[in-house]
This record gives sequence, C-alpha cells and structure tokens, in this order.
Amino acid sequence: MISLCERWQFSPAWSEAFMNYETEAEDVRLPHTVKEIPLHYAGPEDYEMICGYRRKLSIPETMQGKRLFLQFDGAAHIAEVYFNGKKLAEHRCGYTGFRVEITEDVRFGEDNTVAVKLDTTENGSIPPFGFVIDYLTFGGLYREVWLDVRGQSTIEDIFVTTPTVCDADVKLTIDGADKAVSACVKDGDQVICSWSGEADSFTMHAVRPVAWCPETPKLYTLCVELRNAAGETVDTKETTFGFRTAEFRNDGLYLNGKRMFLRGLNHHQSYPYIGYAAPESLQRDDARILKHELQCNATRTSHYPQSHHFIDECDRLGLIVFTELPGWQHIGDENWKLQAIENVREMILQWRNHPSIVLWGVRINESQDDDDFYVRTNALAHQLDPSRQTSGVRYLEKSSLLEDVYAYNDFSHTGKNPGCKQKKDVTSDMSKPMLISEHDGHMFPTKSFDNWERRQEHALRHARVLNAANDGEHAGCFGWCMFDYPTHKDFGSGDRVCYHGVMDFFRNPKLAAALYASQGDETPVLEVGCPMDIGDYPGGKTGEIYAFTNADEIRLYKNDALVGSFKTKGWDGLYHGPVAIDDLIGSLLESQEGMPHAEAELLRKCLNAAADGGLANLSPIDKLRMARCMTQYGLTMEDGVALYGKYVSNWGGSSTVWRFEAVKNGKTVAVQEKSPARWLHLEVKASSTSLKEGATYDMSAIRVRILDEHNNPA
Repeated sequence: MISLCERWQFSPAWSEAFMNYETEAEDVRLPHTVKEIPLHYAGPEDYEMICGYRRKLSIPETMQGKRLFLQFDGAAHIAEVYFNGKKLAEHRCGYTGFRVEITEDVRFGEDNTVAVKLDTTENGSIPPFGFVIDYLTFGGLYREVWLDVRGQSTIEDIFVTTPTVCDADVKLTIDGADKAVSACVKDGDQVICSWSGEADSFTMHAVRPVAWCPETPKLYTLCVELRNAAGETVDTKETTFGFRTAEFRNDGLYLNGKRMFLRGLNHHQSYPYIGYAAPESLQRDDARILKHELQCNATRTSHYPQSHHFIDECDRLGLIVFTELPGWQHIGDENWKLQAIENVREMILQWRNHPSIVLWGVRINESQDDDDFYVRTNALAHQLDPSRQTSGVRYLEKSSLLEDVYAYNDFSHTGKNPGCKQKKDVTSDMSKPMLISEHDGHMFPTKSFDNWERRQEHALRHARVLNAANDGEHAGCFGWCMFDYPTHKDFGSGDRVCYHGVMDFFRNPKLAAALYASQGDETPVLEVGCPMDIGDYPGGKTGEIYAFTNADEIRLYKNDALVGSFKTKGWDGLYHGPVAIDDLIGSLLESQEGMPHAEAELLRKCLNAAADGGLANLSPIDKLRMARCMTQYGLTMEDGVALYGKYVSNWGGSSTVWRFEAVKNGKTVAVQEKSPARWLHLEVKASSTSLKEGATYDMSAIRVRILDEHNNPA
C-alpha cells in the first residue's frame, strides 16, 4: 500500500475545467476538511458544497503486469472518481471506504490524473440524510488514500474468526487462477502456527495463545501468501486479529466465557475546527482517553463506522466496541434502504477482523420499526459474519426485536427516580440480552463553566444510571457521550453545541469524567464536586457535597485539623461509588472547643442541619436539640451564632483551607485542597510532544485549562 495523501489540490467548486487542470486550486494534504469551522455557531451551510480534489500520479513501468487499485478510506459523502478524465466509480457513503481498479487505464511512465467530485451536502438520497440529525457531518477526503499494488492473482479478502481461544478459522476470497496458499500466525516475528494447501477456508490451531480481553489485549498477525504453479509468491496479504470468543447471553456479554459488564461512552469522530479530518495519532488518542483517562471498557461508535486507526487502538488497548451503520432516526425510500443495506455490507466486510468489535448495529439509530427492512439488514449481517451478533439502537419500548440484542436509549432518569427502567418494562423478549445504548445526554446538558451544583449533579446522574444498570440483567450501558460536539440548529444550545459530554470538545474533563475515571484502579482519582467557597452557596448553605474517588476512604481536614473520615455507601452497582461528604464539623467541636463528646455530638447535628437548611429553617427535632444544648449545657444564642459563623459559614477568621485526602490500603494516594484562590496558572497537556511524518502529516492535540494554586479548575 503506497500512501497518496500528498500533493492534492482542492477547489470548493467542481468543474471539468478543474478536473482538466485548467483552473487554479489550493494545495492540500490528506486528511482534509473542505472548510475549517468555528467552535460555536457552526452549521452544515459552512461546509456543504460540490467540490473537487485532484492530483497527478506517476506510475513506473516496473508496475506493468500488476493490478492497481485506488483505495479511499473515507470521502464524505458522495464521491465520483475520475482517472485520466474517465469516470470509474461512484461511492455513496461518507463513512465506509471503497476501492477503484485503475489497471486498464494507467499510462505507465507518465503522469496520470486522479480527480474526485465530492458532494458534501446533506443529500437526502443516502443515509444518514433525509431529515434533521443531531450532529454535523462535515465533508472532505477526511481519511487516507492509497495506491494498492497487487498481483494478477489477488487475495481480495481475509476473514478470520476464533470459535475457541486456540483456533482461528480462516476464509479467503481469491481472484485469479492461482490457488496455492501458505498461511501463518505470528506473534511479532515468531510463527506460532501455520497451514498450507489449496483450500480457501481452513482452521489453524495455536498452542496456548494469550486470549484477547480488556486486561490482556494480545494481538496476532495472520500472514497469507498466494503462490503460482511454479511455487512463486504472486500476492501477499495480512491482517491483525485476536484469539477471543464473545457471546451476548440473556444476562450479559461473555468474553472468553467470562461475564463482563460494559461500562462505556458514545463516541463521535469529530474534532474542533477540523471536523472529521484528524490524522492517525488523534484518532488513536481518543481510544487512549477512553481507556486510560476515563477507565471505560467499551465504546459505541455513534452513529456510523469510524476510523480504522481508532478501532485499531481499541484492539490494542482492549476496548470493547459496538459499531453501527450510518443513520439517525430517518428511514427513506426503497433506494435509500438499498444504500443502507450496502452500508451494512461495507461496514462488516471492512471491519470484521477487529477483535474489539463484538456487536453489529444493523438498525438506523432511533428509527421506527420496519420489519421488512430490518429482516434484510440482519440476514446480511449474519451471512457476512456468523461469529458476531446484531443489535439496533432504539428509544422504543416493546419494539419489534429482529436482532440478537435489544439496545435501548434509556433517558428515563430525571434525578430523583430510578437510574434506569427494568428490563421487563422495555424489551419485547426477556430471553434475549439487553443493553442501554445511551443515557443522560440531552436530559441534563452541562457546560464546563456551569455552577458547581449542576456539574456535580451531572456526574451523579451518570453514577445513578451506571449503578442501576449493573443489575445482572443489563449487558452494560453507554453514556451519552464522551465529549461535547457541534450540531444542527434544532439541537444543542443557542451556540449550536451539544453540551452532552463528560468532557468538553477539546477533551478537557468535566466533573462527570471523574465518575468514570474512578471506576478503575489504574491511577488514584480524587475530585471533589464542591468548591467549598461560601460565595458559591445559595444563602451560604453548603448543600450536598460529593467526592469521586477510587480510594477506600476520604479524610477531610479543616485548616489541618481532622474533621472525619468518609466512605462510599449505597452504590452496589459501582466499583467505587461517589462519597458523600455530609459532615463538615465532625470531631472539631471536641478537638477545637474542648466540648465533651455528648455535647459536641448534639451540637454537631444542629450545626449540620443549619448548614443544610439555614438557622431559620431548622426542623422541629433540631430545634429541640438546640433547646437541649441551651438548657443542659448552658449554650447561649450568642454562642450558637458564633459557632455557626466559625464552623458553618466560616466567617471572620483567616481563609479556610479544606484538605481532602484519598486513602487506599492505609496510605494517602491523592490530595485535593480547596480554598479561596490567590493565583491562577495554565495547565497545558499535549497528546504528543513530537510529530512524526508517516503516511501523512501528524498533529498533537493541545488541551489547556486554567487552574488555581491547588490545581482546581478556575
């Protein structure tokens, strides 16, 4: 495969004159977006056009006798390919790749011209278009383009499945007269098993290979050679795969025979300013963020197949993937459906060797039932890949279930009610598995700069759904979504941004990101949901305070004096539930005021009640407690007001410094301090500190945050 990502020219207006090099054009490199867009107030009108790409391609005479193909990994959305002025192909999906054979039209030893007429509009004749959709679809040759040089006899496709964690079933598609095959599975440079013969399907057995799973995502390479009658190699092809079995049963996903609960986030393939046109390193970095920063074990590629670089990294890191055909709610006419069926075909044929993918989405996201249509998509998926099950994302309850897994967007949680609906109330077939494909999102959009109460509630809502869904009946749930994204005018905020992410568009974490991060034990996590500044509390009342941590307990100190220790409780469905910090007085009345324990306990309850609701709103029982303090212990009203000012409102003294210490196995593993800020600084994180030119250019994602001296977001 020879990269063709350099030396392209672009015009926002297609014409034959452009194709024939009779007009000027802009020099560009791939991946390319037809228009860089602003962060806010962007719309499809910013990038919709009938545009053109062109380049010259010199093919040496030494390639005569070979078969030559142009491979486009992604062209959004309708592409017509011209070679030396002749139209060779048209492709009508912006999310799958396609190949064009140019063998018969090549002029060897001289310049050939490649031109692409690209329709980037929301053309209603193809999915996902036809009605409004909740994301921008951008446009351009936004993935790589290649020249694929093959023999006259060609290995068109390799499909490998693993019915056991030791066996690899291989199916080949060979075009040509030569049929002799040699195959081997490699671990790096070491061959662990091999096969040779003339069959196009065979089984290879490996001795104790490492099974692919999130904990040990071991990858192997299957190498295949095609030989002629003289024993000469005429073509080679290889693919990466993992030894693993995956089966959704009634109670969940069994990976290599072991049940696991999927804890994931939905992922779009968009980036600030550049839309879809991100190079390999940024695609891979999103998978890294999901796995290591957010501690997810799964992701859903909403609402279309995504970059092989992203899925490759999911393979490498051990992220489970649910991927689906392009679409959003709308189902078009019969021609539209035929294109959707073709999209299913291309998705499965192009992505089916990825071990991370365990589920094919063969239903248009959130569409109505259409049994005739979905009988065809399911049948095609099972025909092309009998090793994987199918699903389809809906918001309908008791919907017609033609797939193997019922995927349901559960937006029922509103803050005080249960985190999700019970399986029996949603699915039409209790014998089949069910998962939550989306939750939260538009139900509680939250900006990074919203007040602390909203940011904390945003995190808690994700926690409640995850906690409720891990009930032994759901296979898992995918939160909506990983990061904020630009959308159409009908959705999002007034600036046309959907603030649904647990991160912002730049992948900076919101508080909800800490809830996901705390579910893993890779690195210590401690994030307190409250700023601890009196000016941020309505009426000075602190309200509920939660901390998100993967430690055993949190120790709270006020000006270096121990207040108390706090542990999670009531979160049985989470590995590490949020920790309620429900007592800001603790033992301070004893250690600071010298009060006897009984008196301190009585007054502590009164002051905590006052902190929650204010002195004027004490409950009858707390008023009785206060009266008892006055009669039994001689507490005056002036004393009560003074203690309230000192321990609740924190008036009159030096600035209070609150220190939260996360303790695991008896050791402090993380510390977060809260106090009125005195100075601010910039935190700058780069996804990479070096850029490497490969098949195309490279990028580094720079994430910038303003933090105070204690590294709290300002």
